[in-house]
Amino acid sequence: MEKKLGKAGLLRRFMPYYKPYLPTLILDLFCAILTTVCDIVLPMIVRTITNAATDDVMSLSVRMILEIAGIYLILRVIDTAANYFMVNIGHLMGAHLEADMRRDFFSHLQDLSFSFYSNNKVGQLMSRLSKDLFDVTEFSHHAPEEILIGIVKFVASFIILMSVNIPLTIFIFLMIPFLGFFVLKLRHELEHAFYSERSQIGEINAQIEDSLLGIRVVQSFANEGIEKEKFKKNNQIFLEIKRKAYKALGKLHCVIRLFDGCMYISVVAAGGIFLMNGQISAGDYAAYLLYTTVLLNTVSRLAQFTETFMQGFTGIERFYEIMDVEPEITDSPDAEPIENVTGEITLENVAFKYSDSDETVLSGINLHVAPGDNIALVGPSGGGKTTLSNLIPRFYDVSEGKILLDGRDIRSISLSSLRNNIGVVQQDVYLFSGSIFENILYGKPDATKEEVIEAAKLAGAHDFITSLEDGYDTYVGERGVKLSGGQKQRISIARVFLKNPSVLILDEATSALDNESERMVQKSLERLSEGRTVFTIAHRLSTIRNAKTILVLNDEGIVEQGNHEELMAKQGVYYNLQMMAES
Repeated sequence: MEKKLGKAGLLRRFMPYYKPYLPTLILDLFCAILTTVCDIVLPMIVRTITNAATDDVMSLSVRMILEIAGIYLILRVIDTAANYFMVNIGHLMGAHLEADMRRDFFSHLQDLSFSFYSNNKVGQLMSRLSKDLFDVTEFSHHAPEEILIGIVKFVASFIILMSVNIPLTIFIFLMIPFLGFFVLKLRHELEHAFYSERSQIGEINAQIEDSLLGIRVVQSFANEGIEKEKFKKNNQIFLEIKRKAYKALGKLHCVIRLFDGCMYISVVAAGGIFLMNGQISAGDYAAYLLYTTVLLNTVSRLAQFTETFMQGFTGIERFYEIMDVEPEITDSPDAEPIENVTGEITLENVAFKYSDSDETVLSGINLHVAPGDNIALVGPSGGGKTTLSNLIPRFYDVSEGKILLDGRDIRSISLSSLRNNIGVVQQDVYLFSGSIFENILYGKPDATKEEVIEAAKLAGAHDFITSLEDGYDTYVGERGVKLSGGQKQRISIARVFLKNPSVLILDEATSALDNESERMVQKSLERLSEGRTVFTIAHRLSTIRNAKTILVLNDEGIVEQGNHEELMAKQGVYYNLQMMAES
C-alpha cells in the first residue's frame, strides 16, 4: 500500500469477511458471555455463605449449601458447553475466514502482471499466504471473544462491587489505567518486531525455494557451503528479530506481574483497613479478593492477547499490501471476446518501455502480418525480440501505438479470449508437478483422453510417453526434472496442439536442446505451425531460413526486413549475424 491504513481502517476493510459467518459469530459471542457467568457468580456465592456464617451461623443449612452448589454446578455445565462451542465451532469460523482470505489472495495473485513477479519474491508471497493468514485466523476468532469477555467482566464486576463498597471499588479501578498506559507504550515495539519477523520469514522462504529449486546447479558447482552460509545469515537475522520481540514480551509480562502484585496487596491492605473499621463485612472482603482475581485474570488475558492482536493486525496489514496492488493488465470496460480468429496481426507505431524504467525498449514499430504468415525475429540480445512477442498476448501493454488482431485493438478484446487464441512455446519449459497427462491437458482442461493422445502424437511425444513404465500417468517431478529437455519441450508442444490457437509464438523453443532433440522438436514445431500465424524468436538462424519474413531488431527497432535470400543479398546486419553463426 502506498499509504498505510491505521488500525481502524484495516479493521473496517477486514470486517466484511465476517459477514457469511455472522450467525456463528453471534452465537460464539453469546457463548463467550456464558463462560463469564461462573467467574462473576462465584464471588457472590462465597460472599453470601461467608456473611451468613458471620452474622448467624444457624442460618446456614445443608440444604441451602447444596442448592447453591447445585446452581453453580448447572452454571459450570453451561460454561463447559459454551467453551466447547467456542473452541470447536469458533475456531472453525476462524479457519473459514482464513480460507476465504487465502482464496481471495491467490485469486488476486493470478491477476497480477508479469512486472509484479519481476519485483517480488515467491517466498515472500508464500509467507503472506500461509503464516500471516494463520495468525489472522487466531485474531479473527479470539479478538471478538476476548474483548467482549473483558467488557462484560469489567462492567459486571464494577456494578457489583460498587453496590458493596464504593470507595474501595473506585480505588481498585483507578489502578487499571496505569497498566493500560504501559501496554500501549510497548505495543509499538511489539508491532515493529512482529512485522519484521513476518518479512524475514518471507526472506528465509525465498532463499530456501531458490536454493532447493537450483539444487542441481548448487551441487554441480560444489557450492553447498555458500548456500548454507546464506541460510545461516538469514536465520541469524530472524533470531535477532525474535530476540527483540521476546524482549518486548518480557517487559510486558513483567509489567503485568508487577501490577498483579501491587493490586493484590493494595486490595488486601485497603480492604483490611475497611474490615477493621467495620466498613465492610468479612463476606464483602472475601468477595473483593475474588473479584480482584477475576479482574486481574481479565486484565492479564487482554494484555497477553496483545501478542495475538498485534500478530493478527500485522497479518491483515501485509494481506492488504498485496491486495491493494493493482494489476497493470486488465480488461477495458468495453472489452469483448473475439471469435473465428484468422491470425492477422498489425502493429501501428508501437513503442514500449517498462513502468519502472525511462529507457525505451521498442519504438516506432510498424508491421502487418497476414493470416498464416511465418515471421522470424532475430537480432542481438536486448534488441526487444521477446518484448515484442510479449506485447501480442498483452503480457505487457504498449506504451504508444496499438496492436490489432483481425483488425481489432487487442485492448478491446477480453484477456481470456485473446490469450486463448495465442499459443506460446518457450525455451524454458515449465511443467507442473503431476502426470504427463495432466500437463498436456492444461492446454484444454475439458479435452478428452483421445484428444490428449492425438495432441501428443502430433507433437511427436506419444512414442516416448508410451515407452515409460506408467505411460501418460508418469509423474514428471518438480518442474519436470524427471524428463529430458527434449521430452519436456515435446510435452509443451503437445499442450499447445491441444489448445489449437490461431497465433503461435515460438520463443527460442529449441536453443537449449542438443542436436538430436532439436531435430525431433523442430519437426513437431513445423507441424504445429501449419495453418497458423507464427512468430519465431531464434538465435540459431538455421531454424528460420524458411520464414516468409525475417525481422532484424536491435536497439533502434526493425533495421532490416525480408526473407533469407533478400537479407543475405543486402549484406547488412542479418548477413553479419549469419556469417558469425557459420564461423
